[in-house]
Amino acid sequence: MSWEGGSFGVAMSAECVLAPNANMMTLDGTNTWVLRARDFGPSIVVDPGPLDPRHLGAIRDVAGEISQILLTHHHFDHSEGARALADLAGCKIIRALDPEYRLGSEGLGDGDVVEVGGLEIRVVGTPGHTADSLSFLVPAERAVLTGDTVLGRGTTVVAHPDGELGAYLDSLDRLHALAEAHEVTAIWPGHGPVIPDALAALDYYISHRGQRLDQVRAALGVLSAQQPVAEDDLPRQVVEIVYQDVDPVLWGAAELSVRAQLAYLRE
Repeated sequence: MSWEGGSFGVAMSAECVLAPNANMMTLDGTNTWVLRARDFGPSIVVDPGPLDPRHLGAIRDVAGEISQILLTHHHFDHSEGARALADLAGCKIIRALDPEYRLGSEGLGDGDVVEVGGLEIRVVGTPGHTADSLSFLVPAERAVLTGDTVLGRGTTVVAHPDGELGAYLDSLDRLHALAEAHEVTAIWPGHGPVIPDALAALDYYISHRGQRLDQVRAALGVLSAQQPVAEDDLPRQVVEIVYQDVDPVLWGAAELSVRAQLAYLRE
């Protein structure tokens, strides 16, 4: 099912501008979210995406006056265009958990509240995909922007060593608790379509991770019964057993997740 972005706010204005960087890892492309309290007034841009003049121009056309730019995490398909967009729009604030990606003195951290022109965004720390991953809860819509922590299709990569599976599982539990409490009903992801049933999606994500861990444990049992496998070769051997149902083009990414799974099982 193709995804093209579009308008999704009910109590506020929320526009997803889709970046033209589709590939196996980014799905249809990076979702850049333009948020404001109404169809006028200053906006907040979340994840400007790649350094692509066409995309930055499209964001500028939708966003009007940009008060500040927020980053869910540092990966270039989300952050690379941030400085150029700030220059283009005359915006002096880029906020991120990692100081390297900020413009100005204001950072972002768990529990922070961002308020612009009547729009309120609450920051939820969700490390795991990366160490600096954040999610942004929009109470007016009961929606959460998850970056790469939860995708609109498929599941995300926990890329060892920056990605950490234990932290990721904790982050899924935290988002699940928000959904159970009805503080979140929809997920606005960093890639792929909007998810209208947050609780069902998070149930699936948690179940899927548990199943993968069971499969990795079983694969380790199979490999231990065979001739010894060199430590450096172990992740690839596990991928070839566990990820047989995945396109081999994605096995490199799967190996990063397996390395995170193995590190988790050793803890």
